[in-house]
Amino acid sequence: MSDPVIQPDLPRPNLRGQMLPGVAGICLYMLVVALTGVFGAFRGAFPPMIALPTCTLLVVGVFGLLRLRRWGWAMVTAGSLLISAMYGWMAHSVAMSRLWVMAGLDFCMFLYLIRAEVRDRLR
Repeated sequence: MSDPVIQPDLPRPNLRGQMLPGVAGICLYMLVVALTGVFGAFRGAFPPMIALPTCTLLVVGVFGLLRLRRWGWAMVTAGSLLISAMYGWMAHSVAMSRLWVMAGLDFCMFLYLIRAEVRDRLR
């Protein structure tokens, strides 16, 4: 029996600067989350000294990610992980099971953003 022929890796096409549809969807979702946080801060549901700077940084990160910048990717990736942890903490402390769904959704977004395919497309 002969050994299988190992072919050299084919050159990968240059995909830098091309956005994946998942990244655009995550950006839209994060804008909605930031808008919800701002309205919650103005209505008194969230402490404004925490919610407003966090939402501002998240919106800046979203616009950086839409331009496929690494700093925008880093801000949105950290934001999605922190929001996931916040939802998990709130779900545990308030015993609201629907918040576990939000925590899982945000964690899935974090896992999507750290994929090598997503990182390869950033400038």
